[in-house]
Amino acid sequence: MVSSLKRIVVGKPIASSEEQHQRLGIPTALAVFASDAISSTAYATEEILVVLLGATAFPGSHKYLVPLAIAAVILLTIVATSYRQTIFAYPDGGGAYVVSRENISANVALVAGASLLVDYTLTVAVSIASGVLAISSAVPALRPEGYRILLCLFFLILLTLGNLRGVKESGRIFAVPTYAYVVLLGSMIIVGLVRVFGFHLGAIPGGHAAVQDYLNGKHVTQSIALFALLKAFSSGAVVLSGVEAISNGVPAFHKPESKNAARTLALMATILGTSFLGISILAHHLQPVVREDGETVLSQMGKAVFGDGNPIYFALQIATFAILVLAANTAFADFPRLSSIIARDRYMPRQLANRGDRLVFSNGVLVLSGFAAVLIIAFRAEVTLLIPLYAVGVFTGFTLSQFGMCRHHLSLREPNWQRGLAINMVGCIATGIVLIVVVVSKFTAGAWIPVIVIPFIVVIFRAIHSHYERVDRILAAPDEYKVRRRTHTVVVLVGRVHKGVLEALGYARSLRPDRLIAVSVVSNAEEQERIVGEWEKREIPVELRTVYSPYRELQRSVMRFVDELDDEHPDDFLTIVLPEFILDHWWEKALHNQSAFILRARLRARPNTVVTSLPFHIAENDTVVLGTAESDPIRP
Repeated sequence: MVSSLKRIVVGKPIASSEEQHQRLGIPTALAVFASDAISSTAYATEEILVVLLGATAFPGSHKYLVPLAIAAVILLTIVATSYRQTIFAYPDGGGAYVVSRENISANVALVAGASLLVDYTLTVAVSIASGVLAISSAVPALRPEGYRILLCLFFLILLTLGNLRGVKESGRIFAVPTYAYVVLLGSMIIVGLVRVFGFHLGAIPGGHAAVQDYLNGKHVTQSIALFALLKAFSSGAVVLSGVEAISNGVPAFHKPESKNAARTLALMATILGTSFLGISILAHHLQPVVREDGETVLSQMGKAVFGDGNPIYFALQIATFAILVLAANTAFADFPRLSSIIARDRYMPRQLANRGDRLVFSNGVLVLSGFAAVLIIAFRAEVTLLIPLYAVGVFTGFTLSQFGMCRHHLSLREPNWQRGLAINMVGCIATGIVLIVVVVSKFTAGAWIPVIVIPFIVVIFRAIHSHYERVDRILAAPDEYKVRRRTHTVVVLVGRVHKGVLEALGYARSLRPDRLIAVSVVSNAEEQERIVGEWEKREIPVELRTVYSPYRELQRSVMRFVDELDDEHPDDFLTIVLPEFILDHWWEKALHNQSAFILRARLRARPNTVVTSLPFHIAENDTVVLGTAESDPIRP
């Protein structure tokens, strides 16, 4: 039943030989890898206004939107150009992590990797929370916190299931909302600017009163200082989030991978820069504000341009909601792929390096969704609370990647390396400044969390790597290490004499051990007499030992007996045979204790011990069918 349900939800398995057919063309790749970056246009302008409206009196804040947007677009151009070089220099993917590993140091690479993983996790939380906020702007009944959190978790589950089906399939599903948003947002910008300059569309009415409600109870200064402008820029610079995604996922593209990835990056940067600048110019004229009732800036502008109740306005809100929720798909494409690269370097659990049935790193998908759910619940699906955490990881990855590319150019000195070096140096300095501003200006607002979490993740990475190295060191066999003869003792655990136990004894004898012992734990003299009498009556040719346990402690008594047996022959292999019967129906298990399961778990912790579970099946026709024994040698 479980297998059938999995096939319905996830789909049929895909053979490894089909991997080439699961790669992405540019149209699908744009939806998979660029939806995060493009969707940030829905909230980046609002994040700038959150800072500016809290630092100055209304309405002067809006005159800073266009200059800040131009600065962000310039930075976007530099970063996109830098990552274009990364795509061609490192076509196997990995982005900032691989660039830092190859050009700086392993520890710096781990910082970059941890930053990217934090960034992707926050991408999921921020995108889904922003999407739910967009739809709740059009449907006020959904604005209460409880509803928003439940909706976020619901869409997180849908995204998880979609991505477990495969990157290509999820990309096809999510392409429609991405392109719908681009078309509708472009329509709003074009129509809005035409109405502003041709038909004198004025500022949104009621803005002054709305901003006073927003500022009520907040600390307000009367002038915009340079620090406030930098803080506002750092908030709006989240529009750059997701730019690195394509460089991390180059192997997912059709051949030639690097060329297709570079074209997709250029297309994404063009759409992103044009849309963000257009929104900022339109917002400068319409002067939307951050409203206390939760209506987004984009929603206010959509109403002003298309009219409240216009179907195009509702279509824009639905498309905004859809792309924001589905923007998390970028993280679902990149988090598992990056974690697989780090896992292959043995800094993360090796299970994350394995592909699932659908040729996706399904373990990484599940880990990402679990952490994102924790963030959504912990921060109550509040976008403004999550953004400060978001920006730290984004710009840490940007800065380290571009610094690594500077080292790359200086090391290889390929043709035209001076131009690439100049671009990367400017980008490294710019993103580094933004990173410092984000950390300093938003430290108390939550930026301190990634500042602590990222180094903590690096410590975990190092601990995992040390574990794998220690295991390799212990398991390494020197040339002089030879196979040696060791004695073998087999112990069969006996509760009472029945068909399953007799079959287990037959199996144990077939192993031809040096010693074969049956052991039974008894709690009183009557039990001992009964088991010994049954043994003698059947003339079973196996030594029987009884262990007295007045407190009826099966596990402790068996463990003590095995320890004593091991002390008698220290260089002896011990095989413990556990007879278990298997029932036809799951509910029947509740009628029997699970002592064999618990005991098996404890015995596996002993060195030089082999635990063999010998199942015998209770069939419907009241017969006993012996199962296949599986030996599980205990690893030191």
